[in-house]
Amino acid sequence: MKVRKAVVTAAGRRQRGIPLQTIIDRDGVEKPVLRALLDEVLTGPIEEVGLVVAPSDEATYQELAGEHRERVRILVQTEARGYGDAIACARDFTAGEPFFHCVSDHLFVSTLAPGGLTKQLVELAASEDCAVSAVQATPERFLTNFGAVGGQRLSGRDGLYRIQSVLEKPTPTEAEQHLVVPGLRAGHYLCFFGMHVLPPSVMEILSSNGQNFAEASAELARRGTYLAAELPARRYDLGLRYGLLTAQMAVALAGRDREDVLARLVELLAVTRG
Repeated sequence: MKVRKAVVTAAGRRQRGIPLQTIIDRDGVEKPVLRALLDEVLTGPIEEVGLVVAPSDEATYQELAGEHRERVRILVQTEARGYGDAIACARDFTAGEPFFHCVSDHLFVSTLAPGGLTKQLVELAASEDCAVSAVQATPERFLTNFGAVGGQRLSGRDGLYRIQSVLEKPTPTEAEQHLVVPGLRAGHYLCFFGMHVLPPSVMEILSSNGQNFAEASAELARRGTYLAAELPARRYDLGLRYGLLTAQMAVALAGRDREDVLARLVELLAVTRG
């Protein structure tokens, strides 16, 4: 499974403005969230990104791609038909090849160099010759924000699971009934991380099931091996309340300004408690 292309979705009503906001990366460089995301994707093995945007956003996103703009192809989701349809808009771009996919309203924070997470997921999909989605063990109270999977841990493979079921933003009751993973901490479930390596067949599945990504993922699991992998990182949903603030703190504490940021936090806590 050779993966050369990536699809990044940024067309959702609540999502489209998030990648345009500013973040200070772990090296202290101020940049749009979009550029930080492209740094991760295009510093890895990916050669070209199809960026799915809403109508009228084309020029803005192309400009904010910065030094990556020559490797970014803008794709337009002409109607707001949801997340799965946004992925399906890249069908001609992926041209029957497997592809890496990530969402644009998350930030991914790890100790790896930029491109490391993308590289790790792509290499895992190649070695196992199957679809792979990154997941993160997530407390029950956050279930309604993410797609979640159920399955079995692979023997002798730390942090790797075979997916058997997928539900989109399940209730705690649904999760308890269908998504319990043996060996996972009580009250936690495997939720999508926001990064996937998907086979070309997912485009056909999306077209036939009304463009629902969770249902398409469940169909992939029914058709063959589909793995979930925990990566050495955390994902931060920028669309949540205080999401951008939390992500910025996580990036700062993982970067060169850690000591300065910690000192400021201590000072702020002292002031507010006083």
